[in-house]
Amino acid sequence: MDAVFKALADATRRRLLDSLNARNGQTLRELCAESGMSRQAVTKHLTVLEAAGLVTTVRQGREKLHYLNAAPINQITERWINRYDRTRVHALADLKSALEDAPMTKPEFVYVTHIKTTPEKLWQALTDPAFTARYWGVEFESDWTEGAPMVWRERGAETRDPEQVVLVSDPYRRLSYTWHTFTAEWAESGDVPEETLKAYAAEPRTQVTFDIEPTASAVKLTVTHGGFEPGSEILKGVSNGWPVILSSLKTLLESGEPL
Repeated sequence: MDAVFKALADATRRRLLDSLNARNGQTLRELCAESGMSRQAVTKHLTVLEAAGLVTTVRQGREKLHYLNAAPINQITERWINRYDRTRVHALADLKSALEDAPMTKPEFVYVTHIKTTPEKLWQALTDPAFTARYWGVEFESDWTEGAPMVWRERGAETRDPEQVVLVSDPYRRLSYTWHTFTAEWAESGDVPEETLKAYAAEPRTQVTFDIEPTASAVKLTVTHGGFEPGSEILKGVSNGWPVILSSLKTLLESGEPL
């Protein structure tokens, strides 16, 4: 956590975060042009931000795209904001909200968190319906092999579709699958407005990928949700939803109880 506060203490690094908050998924060249700084200077600051977990990168062809990562802000919230008077940390809460709520302009959502667990337990938490129901409120039915169908059960609604399938299944390393179908039953169970359902249903199906990487003291989980069209309403929804789900997952695996 010290690395996060150190990174945020520098005004130049905060401006880089502001730039990504306004337009996420920028290349190094774009960040240099936006900030007016040299490539070397921006690289130096990005190194600090990446080390603190505030920025994560994704390769897209020959380019490396830079994204805000809200996980450290969530950890600050859980450790301090929920313990102390919220009015005294109002600015920090606003920063958390900005990081989580701003829609991304690139066709991907990326979130990175470190969890004190094992790859085996994390895989179980991602696939076992007894686990997913506790931190997500969703139960999956699948044999978790590539190409296998997936049934989603959430708030009493059951979603089936031939295109709801497992894309990649590499136990303890990578899991990828297509996102669920937006049905009238699903919308009714969650009190989703009809206009929102229509907007979601009109968009192409997206995909989510979980990359699991053991580190010296924890497991690094990178969640990438992609396949969105420009101006996607689904992207706005998952950008708000994933940080809550993944924070609850982390808390469950580390403490035994979800948020």
